Amino acid sequence: MAETTVAGETAGGDRRNYAIVTGAYWTDTLVDGATRTLVLFYFDRLGYSPLQVASLFVLYEIAGVLTNLFGGWLAARRGLKVSLFLGLAVQVAALLMLGLAPASLLVVPFVMASQALSGIAKDLTKMSSKSAVKLVAPEGDESALYRWVAALTGSKNALKGIGFFLGGLLLSTVGFRAATLLMAGLTLLALIAAARLIHGHLGTPDRAARFRQMFSSNRAVNVLAAARIFLFCSRDVWFVVGLPFFLYSELGWTFWQAGTLLAVWVIGYGAVQAAAPRILRGRVRGPGGEPGGATAVRLALALAFCPAAIAIGLEAHLDETLVIVLGLIPFGIAFAMNSAVHSYLILAYSDNDKVAMNVGFYYMANALGRLAGTVLSGALYQWNGLTACLWASTACIVVAGAFSLLLPSGLSRHVPPRQAGQAA
Repeated sequence: MAETTVAGETAGGDRRNYAIVTGAYWTDTLVDGATRTLVLFYFDRLGYSPLQVASLFVLYEIAGVLTNLFGGWLAARRGLKVSLFLGLAVQVAALLMLGLAPASLLVVPFVMASQALSGIAKDLTKMSSKSAVKLVAPEGDESALYRWVAALTGSKNALKGIGFFLGGLLLSTVGFRAATLLMAGLTLLALIAAARLIHGHLGTPDRAARFRQMFSSNRAVNVLAAARIFLFCSRDVWFVVGLPFFLYSELGWTFWQAGTLLAVWVIGYGAVQAAAPRILRGRVRGPGGEPGGATAVRLALALAFCPAAIAIGLEAHLDETLVIVLGLIPFGIAFAMNSAVHSYLILAYSDNDKVAMNVGFYYMANALGRLAGTVLSGALYQWNGLTACLWASTACIVVAGAFSLLLPSGLSRHVPPRQAGQAA
């Protein structure tokens, strides 16, 4: 694959384009979070079971798996701008499906199809933005790359949390149909702005890129992807369906209250991700304070205690609201630190000329974990409640930590050199 696959035209132009891509990504993230809350609570209110509600998101996650594979290849061949525009356009179509369809069509197969389009849209925009970080970080400065990735990932998750809050608010005020149409309009504005402001391709297309190159031959990337599957399964196995159903059905919370809690949690989680380089400074061995595989192992061990402690508290019949609310705090902190380290490592382990493909492959693994977690969340909650979801979460974290043991302990011999002459 040519070395110019994702190289930018100039450092200044790349930074400008990257800022625009990031703004579009933030918009899509806000809309995606709001849509998830709208669909979840709307169909719960219609009387759907936890497993039925989980099934609404199955195609969303399957689409994410396929999109990250083909999206990385598309970005390598056509440039990141094409993948971004396509993602935003697909999101508009998905929202219009929900907002314009008659009530008789709002059944499981139709909503699953709409969510599949949302999954495609979300992962195309995410892959475009995350790949662009590698192009604009200062040449050879892995510490700066770590900080920039953490800031982007943290801000994205904070906006996703605001989206959860927005979804609950819109459902309570303007209703399902009007909410989806409002978000379609917001996404369309982001698409128009990006189309007018982005110059060039945001990375030089390589028409010789082959789809088989999507499957990484880099051992560190493959091991990290395996750990990522189980890390994100550990979150979604109790957070996607089990927790919202527990708050609404068992504790009697309103849509507004449940949406607010989820929003505050994800906003805080995003803030911790953005601050991860400062929090971990002095606790890792990289020359600039950047983490390696050993850091991922330690953080996974810390994270595993959190869902186990919540499950024990619920089984001991302690105050359920207190256990959930207090338990979410350390879980969010530990999970955010784990995710921030993973997001840095995937770029640190990737060459510039393969960053879009490696990021696509990595987020394919991310989507596999979410898919497994989403299905298990509905099935386990329906089988044995929230505690079953929490124990499954603990097991997944342990497996993620085991895979992390196979990662390089540091980066000094494993960070691929950036090619001379490429944009920083």
